[in-house]
Amino acid sequence: METIDPRFEEMKRNMRQQAEKTGRFFKNTGRIVLVAALLLIVGTGSFYNIEEQEQAVVTTFGVAKAVTEPGLHFKIPLIQRVRKVNTTIQGFAVGYNPEDNATMEEDSLMITSDYNFVNVDFFVEYKVADPVKAVYASQDPVLILRNISQSCIRTVIGGYDVDSVLTTGKNEIQSRIREMILAKLEEHDIGLQVMNVSIQDSEPPTTEVMEAFKAVETAKQGKETSINNANKYRNEKLPQAQAQIDQIMQEAESAKVQRVNEANAEVAKFNAMYQEYVKNPEVTRQRMFYESMEDILPRMKVIIDGSGEVNTILPLDSFMQQQTQSAGNPGVQGEGQQNTENP
Repeated sequence: METIDPRFEEMKRNMRQQAEKTGRFFKNTGRIVLVAALLLIVGTGSFYNIEEQEQAVVTTFGVAKAVTEPGLHFKIPLIQRVRKVNTTIQGFAVGYNPEDNATMEEDSLMITSDYNFVNVDFFVEYKVADPVKAVYASQDPVLILRNISQSCIRTVIGGYDVDSVLTTGKNEIQSRIREMILAKLEEHDIGLQVMNVSIQDSEPPTTEVMEAFKAVETAKQGKETSINNANKYRNEKLPQAQAQIDQIMQEAESAKVQRVNEANAEVAKFNAMYQEYVKNPEVTRQRMFYESMEDILPRMKVIIDGSGEVNTILPLDSFMQQQTQSAGNPGVQGEGQQNTENP
């Protein structure tokens, strides 16, 4: 019978023990790696961050709650779900493509109250007012808002004539559309709020009609320019006219005061003379006569012809003027003498 070397048996036992130790090591290492991976997954899924222009909707066993404060927040892994909502003002176009401004007639073509067709482009601005309702009240709240906006736009445009839509009624139309959309959103309660509705462009569907309305708009602008110029001219002239009126009134008032003072002086003079006249009428009449003659006679030319009559009037002034003219023009004088000698 063959004998086994004891050293060989010892080596086999050592190898067996080493293999058992290696197996236990790899088994323990796999468990550690698995636990670490689980801890990493749980740790990274337990926190979420909210930016300044965001809000979050956290759902716990089907119950939704809004988280509005920005920053880092904790959630229970595998139990709570988080959906972030953008709260900035957003918008969408109605009637045109905002990327290339191409008209979309299926949305922009509308009919007015006077049965005319117009192409009107709108831009609607909105934001999320209630994150929970915006996430869970409907499947696509923006699509609902778009449909409501298109309906309200067509309803309001149909209540105005084409001239108002294209020119003067744009501000009123925008305000009425916004009010109608807000009323509809309160009924649907989808968590969105309309901030502004603006008309981007409005024009007739044909080139001929477009040119006609442009001419009308140009004429209205010319009218406004003329009115502004007239108001400017009026504002410039009115102060000047008012200044002239004030000057005339002041001059009239000054003349009035002067005339009144002169009249008062004449009255006072007459009263003084009358008092003297009452005392001695004859002497006063003679003095008044002499004073009048002293004032009149220096300006009169008296001719005494020796006839003793006072009714004789000699046109001496005209004769003296003719003599003066003849002396200044000898030709005229000679011609007059010739005519006198040869009648």
